[in-house]
Amino acid sequence: MAPTASWPRWTMPDRALAGCGIAITRPIEQARTLSDLIIGNGGKPIPFPLLDIAPLDDYSAFDQVLAGLPESDWAIFISTNAVQQGMPRVTARYPTLPPKLRFAAIGPATAEELGRHGIDLVLVPSDRYDSESLLTLPEMHDMTHRRVIVFRGVGGRELLADTLRARGAEVVFAECYRRINPQRDTGELPQLWQNGQLHALVVTSSEALRNLLQLAGNAPWLRGTLICVNHPRIGETARANGLRVAIADAPGDEAMLQCLIHHLQDRTKI
Repeated sequence: MAPTASWPRWTMPDRALAGCGIAITRPIEQARTLSDLIIGNGGKPIPFPLLDIAPLDDYSAFDQVLAGLPESDWAIFISTNAVQQGMPRVTARYPTLPPKLRFAAIGPATAEELGRHGIDLVLVPSDRYDSESLLTLPEMHDMTHRRVIVFRGVGGRELLADTLRARGAEVVFAECYRRINPQRDTGELPQLWQNGQLHALVVTSSEALRNLLQLAGNAPWLRGTLICVNHPRIGETARANGLRVAIADAPGDEAMLQCLIHHLQDRTKI
């Protein structure tokens, strides 16, 4: 029998992303699903994490906030990382969660992560998944005398807390992890672009974009590469820095895949 012709998975013919190199700036574990989707459509994912999740050196402040959990009305989780890093310490301290405590999440992926800890009733926005959308929900309007704990990493946006305080809530942060940039430079990306092997970067957080800009500055390779983002706010920042931007129509890996296919299957579009 004659041997069957074969190609590397990312160069299989008749695939929408054939020959496209796509750098993914998410933490490695969080990039796996999108990487598989890119491979399945003929593209080559290039891992280039610009964020990594690290534990805190000292959890005493976090544990002090947890002491007030029984008196709290809402626990709001702003990311899957907040659930993964925070909930094990919550359940270790409170095997039975306080009965009056309600849970909210910034999006369905975060709510799904809460479900893995037995929390099935979670308030989630239904359209865009960000602080602005969560704040539009009726349950977040009259917050007079409500105590809210916001689970997040160290630092971040203040909009959610500031708005809830303006609506009468007492808000405290339960910071349970820190974000670090594992990259010291731009690595092989400039050379890949020069060789025609880098066509897009996926950037799904404002902090990752800031790290990218700090590393690359005004480099021609960055200005010559399409930046695919998942939120208009990230896109606005990228455009303000002179970058070419494509914004996915919805959150999630499938929407990002469609964004990549739409802009990369016909290279003349970019």
